[in-house]
Amino acid sequence: MHVPPKRFGAELRRARHERGMTLTRLASAVHYSKSQLSKIENGHQRPTAHLARRCEVELDCPGRLIALLPDPPTPTSPAAAGPPSRRLVLTAGAATVLLAGGAPGGAAASAPGEQAGDGSLVDSARALLTHFRRMAQSCPPPTVLVPLAEQTRALVALAADSGSGARNGLLLVAARFAEFTGWMAQESGHDEAARRWTDHAARLAFDGGDHQLGHYGLVRRALMAYYRGHAAETVALSAAAGDRRLAPRIRGLAAQQEAEGHALAGDHGASLRTLDRARDLLAAAEREEDPAPVGTSHLADPVTMFTGWCLYDLGRPPAAAEHLDAACAALPPQAHRNLARYGVRRALAHASAGEIDHACALARTALPSASAVASYTIGLDLRRLAGVLGRHREHSGVRALAPDLTAALTLSAAARTSPPLPKPA
Repeated sequence: MHVPPKRFGAELRRARHERGMTLTRLASAVHYSKSQLSKIENGHQRPTAHLARRCEVELDCPGRLIALLPDPPTPTSPAAAGPPSRRLVLTAGAATVLLAGGAPGGAAASAPGEQAGDGSLVDSARALLTHFRRMAQSCPPPTVLVPLAEQTRALVALAADSGSGARNGLLLVAARFAEFTGWMAQESGHDEAARRWTDHAARLAFDGGDHQLGHYGLVRRALMAYYRGHAAETVALSAAAGDRRLAPRIRGLAAQQEAEGHALAGDHGASLRTLDRARDLLAAAEREEDPAPVGTSHLADPVTMFTGWCLYDLGRPPAAAEHLDAACAALPPQAHRNLARYGVRRALAHASAGEIDHACALARTALPSASAVASYTIGLDLRRLAGVLGRHREHSGVRALAPDLTAALTLSAAARTSPPLPKPA
């Protein structure tokens, strides 16, 4: 849907008048200048989604303005935005039925299966994957992409030549490699490669008998949809991975992602309710023994971090900043990628709340990590931060930060220009 800026501006003015709020007061509340907001009301400047949500919060008109924004652009490659392959969906559905019936290959059977056969080879591959994950915390994604892809291929070939005892264990560790390859492809800005490797990881997991890991592919696909700005697709994919017959950790991770989809759609109630569900599920998952859990391993309280970012998407930056401050305090010093991602988001929340000095100080702390990891997805938040700070160009802290922020933006953009990743076999 394409809505002319004048229509959005007219509706914003109407909502403001209904609340009896002056342009000056609204501009101060959302931390825009009066002249910028006037241009938006008069249709001379296009609004951002974040401004629409901020105005909805201040004018108490949920959904009224965000509905007038154009739909997010479709990626250049249709396959990058496409649904999971029909084979993957059918396999996932059949696997869930097997889980409900207690057939082999469910959660209880997957861990022993991964240890079957040549345990030393599987253990060595797992140790190598741990090494790659540590590398990725402080290296640009393209650095690890090709060796990850080649290691996945080698493990799949070994599985094909192995007896039944070793096959499943090799396939499952290959699935872990493929899933991480997909994540690094996304971090490099290669959406099509990320989708293919994520689907490949799910198929390997299903073939190896780990239906939980197979369903985790839907959570990863939901994250890709979120970064494209597609709220409904994010919610739908996350909900598909939240089946009650799956393990609490998979369902908890799916609920976190679903909450982000609801936040992107501006549904405050649904987002917070889903976050409560995520917290309960992940707390239950902590009581389970899982030697190699999926998802991040560097967030002590992931739901608080997700809550902060959902609140930002919901147009509530002061509350978002409070949650992000609390969660970032627990990040370990070696988690450079998370320090960069959430440090930039924390700075963005404070900047959007009008705390420009504090935002610049936080950004200066996060930028060295952001430059080191050169992530395309972190670059998306860096661009948003640059946009917010750009409204305060005369501020001394913004001027001092500008060269380092520009350098970090350049490095994150360079990640996308790296050579395309080979497709899965």
